[in-house]
Amino acid sequence: MATFLTTSTAGLKFTVRRQPAVLVAPAAPTPRELKRLSDIDDQEGLRFRVPVVQVYRRSASCAGGGLLDPAAVIRDAVARALVHYYPLAGRLRELEGRKLAVDCTAEGVPFAEADADDVRLDDFGDSVHPPLPCLEELLLFDDVVPATATTSSSIANSAVVHIQVTRLACGGFVLAVQMSHTVADALGMLQFLEAVAELARGAAAPTVRPVWARDLLMARNPPRPSFPHREYDDEVPLDDPIALPADQLVQGFVFFTPRDVAAIKARLAPGLRERSTTFDVLTAFLWKCRTTALQLQDADEEVRIGLTVSACHGKRGRLRLPRGYYGNTVVLAVAVSTAGELRANPVSYAVELVSKAKAEVNAEYIQSVADLMVLRGRPRFGLYLVSDQTKIGFAGVDYGWGQPVHGGMAAMALSPLPGMFSFLIPCKNADGEDGIVIPIWLPGHAMDRFTEEVGNLMRPPHKMSSI
Repeated sequence: MATFLTTSTAGLKFTVRRQPAVLVAPAAPTPRELKRLSDIDDQEGLRFRVPVVQVYRRSASCAGGGLLDPAAVIRDAVARALVHYYPLAGRLRELEGRKLAVDCTAEGVPFAEADADDVRLDDFGDSVHPPLPCLEELLLFDDVVPATATTSSSIANSAVVHIQVTRLACGGFVLAVQMSHTVADALGMLQFLEAVAELARGAAAPTVRPVWARDLLMARNPPRPSFPHREYDDEVPLDDPIALPADQLVQGFVFFTPRDVAAIKARLAPGLRERSTTFDVLTAFLWKCRTTALQLQDADEEVRIGLTVSACHGKRGRLRLPRGYYGNTVVLAVAVSTAGELRANPVSYAVELVSKAKAEVNAEYIQSVADLMVLRGRPRFGLYLVSDQTKIGFAGVDYGWGQPVHGGMAAMALSPLPGMFSFLIPCKNADGEDGIVIPIWLPGHAMDRFTEEVGNLMRPPHKMSSI
């Protein structure tokens, strides 16, 4: 059954020797211009950095017999990749109407190399999976960027990308990259990292050439939203933790095997079972367990969940964006229920709501989101949301050391409100079993109830009537 993922590295504590950060500029001259972000890019809820961590073993098969310095190889590849992705070497600016743009200054990407002298990859246990220990040691933050760099505690005037390479005592290393979510989503971030990897392996240029084209996702003139967009409603249940800071929350990790997903699907009606994806099923399951755990006082209280839906595909009339586009291409669909109905009904009820919400997203819906951003001053989405990272591919990026032992979005979201987010992240558990881990942030008392509810719903059918 679904388990709460723990790690054999829970007691592993270490510090790194981080060298002063440097600014890695493009390896050749690049245009100096101001490039506006799209009206999907620059909404308030995306104004934070997305952290991705990739862990690599020492490899005797890479160039130089595995003796090359990964920091030097990746730093050089980043400089060459920035010739193509030159906006990433610039700085974010806030214009009139809170509109964000990238000032292509070629100042460069803050880059630090570090050493964890007392840590070997084996110290991470039989498999590397979230939660990673001492994550704050592996990530480069603004306070260690040279004072000569243009930095700020706010997103305005800040660097778009931060990179740290941490060498381990065994010859392996950890690459931690943070990118402003306003400039790229997870797929766009992956596209950049794959370009860096190709160049690190000796390619002359990236296979996929980057395309800016943010005008394709701008608001109409005049803006005319055509959907209600409940994701931006201001009303949030008073007992919901989405607005609580991280120090008032605890983080848990639920691990689902393919058997767990199949067990949940097996209890759905045949038609629903066939059309429901793993994302639909796990999102609905998570929504029901979370709502039950929060014990909202009013059964008629409305609860919502946001679902990230890609605009890249042609299905159901969604936009066909050009190959190489690396801006944000997702919008939020919203499933809505009362707390009482969600608690009382089987999981199939929640699955139906999730499936229906996703089906409503089409090209007009996406355009409507862009229009709403301009009309309402780029509001923050006000709900708990779930994003599927299982098909992104961070675990397949090869910089010359082979595929990573682990690669994916770091479980610690750097959003100021981490309780708003959960991600479906592919990984292996301590037994080496493939599955999906989902981090969730809740107050301590609610986390205890959440754990209990997950166990209740995953009991074998003969012990329960329905889920």
